[in-house]
Amino acid sequence: MLALLCLCLFCTPALAQRLPVALPLDTRLNEQIVMVPAGPGGRDVLETTIFRPSGPGPFPLLLMNHGKQEGPARQQKRERFIYMATEFVRRGYAVMLPMRSGFALSTGAYRDYGCDMTANGLAQARDVLDALAYARRQSWVDPEHIVVAGQSYGGLAALALDTASLPGVRGLLNFAGGLRVDKPVCDWQSALAKAYATFGAYSHVPSLWLYGANDSYFGPQLAQRWYHSYTGSGGKAELFAYGAFKRDAHLTLGSRDGVAIWLPRVERFLEAIGMPTQTVYSVIDPPPPPETHFALLDDVSAVPYLAEQGRVAYRDILGKQLPRAFAVSETGAWGWAEEGESPDYRALASCQQSSSKPCHLYLVDDSVVWPGGLNAGNASAAGGAE
Repeated sequence: MLALLCLCLFCTPALAQRLPVALPLDTRLNEQIVMVPAGPGGRDVLETTIFRPSGPGPFPLLLMNHGKQEGPARQQKRERFIYMATEFVRRGYAVMLPMRSGFALSTGAYRDYGCDMTANGLAQARDVLDALAYARRQSWVDPEHIVVAGQSYGGLAALALDTASLPGVRGLLNFAGGLRVDKPVCDWQSALAKAYATFGAYSHVPSLWLYGANDSYFGPQLAQRWYHSYTGSGGKAELFAYGAFKRDAHLTLGSRDGVAIWLPRVERFLEAIGMPTQTVYSVIDPPPPPETHFALLDDVSAVPYLAEQGRVAYRDILGKQLPRAFAVSETGAWGWAEEGESPDYRALASCQQSSSKPCHLYLVDDSVVWPGGLNAGNASAAGGAE
């Protein structure tokens, strides 16, 4: 359950929807996609994203596990956790992010055991174990220096994985781990407490749990309850209970601004388990487009080409969280994106889906970046395209 890709296409606000945008591979991080064999006899494959420093390695490994968004698993797109991946590559790590069976382009079926959280966690851990075995066979992976992490449902899977023998794995990172099943007959909170007690009793390596105060899925009392279930049965863990993060701490890991919260605490944990923490590779963040001072930020009437619905959308984005971006086209099309990865790229892509002419960025974060040399035309006349 990463940060929602809040996209608004060229449409009425009532019809605004979140549509997937395929982001380009990040050459700074040598990003690639491989299909990792999994399941009995390796008959299934897991769509897996790999980030790594340049060079042959071997590199310490972060094996990261995704959560589950609402809706069918097959409709969930490839996860990247780009901000986390960047920080680990900077520290010399390779990063692997497998999509488990039934998700995205991975084959096989999504395994769902309803309110049996122990079975759910163990079922998801099967794929993680196959991905780990694949990683240990690669020449660019240091098989004795591995960390397994997971966010939301992926956190549950990571802790379930630790019930197996994990050669080379030195620790686990649990970012807001759990699985919520809102059905009248399912006491999922107690089911998770039972699952965590089971996993703790059979665990082998230390773990760090990170939960925020305003997590919309798993509040502080639940995090404390599950942590005590895990440690009370023998699991070795530390709980980092941080404060509120923006509108929802469940999305901390997918946010650019979340790095400042989780990274210092994770670095201390990594150092304690004998994993590297020093920055050894330079990964340059792309520079933002220059501010052009075309108009004041809150001057809605200055945005070119838009009819009334587009101006409502621009007014709305001024209340959205950073990072954010707004793009427009001379056809009257527009698009915006908030939070998550590459909002500038996503805003342009969502605008372009409804425009036969090129879209250009107007707003990035708190800066108007509209290239004033473009012919702005008559905004009211262009609005007829909406």
